[in-house]
Amino acid sequence: MRVAVLIAELFDEAELLIPYYRLLEAGHEVVLLGARVEEYMGKHGYPKRAEQASADVDPDDFDGAVIPGGFSPEYLRRDPHLVALVRRLVEAGKPVAAICHGPWLLLTAGVLAGRRVTSFPTLRPEIEYAGATWIDERVVVDGPLITSRTAADLPAFLGALLRALES
Repeated sequence: MRVAVLIAELFDEAELLIPYYRLLEAGHEVVLLGARVEEYMGKHGYPKRAEQASADVDPDDFDGAVIPGGFSPEYLRRDPHLVALVRRLVEAGKPVAAICHGPWLLLTAGVLAGRRVTSFPTLRPEIEYAGATWIDERVVVDGPLITSRTAADLPAFLGALLRALES
């Protein structure tokens, strides 16, 4: 399986690096995908370089995506190519896993109406305004969407993502 891990400035290092390496360990091809091929700085100062630019990829070439949290989702949702990629994956029923503030990108992609999701608690009002039901659980799976609240939920988050990729 080929999985995009989305990257932008001020990503949460744990929420990007742990899924990235866990997916590689499970035998998946993982691509760090950003708006541009450049180095991005994590919110704690750890740099990581995007391997491909969003404008240069075909969403159909991916079997899933991970949207890390931190402040990066605010930047990710400004890129129309990343918004389109997420929308297309969800519409195709492919797993899209968003943690912490990652659901901001799901909001922008317009894929939350009628869904059950979780997130960092401060996103609850926006999620509910988008027509979704916000649930305070470690991981919530609704169709292709896999969501979690914080890095403390990574074990449940990654377990759900790996099961979704295997099915």
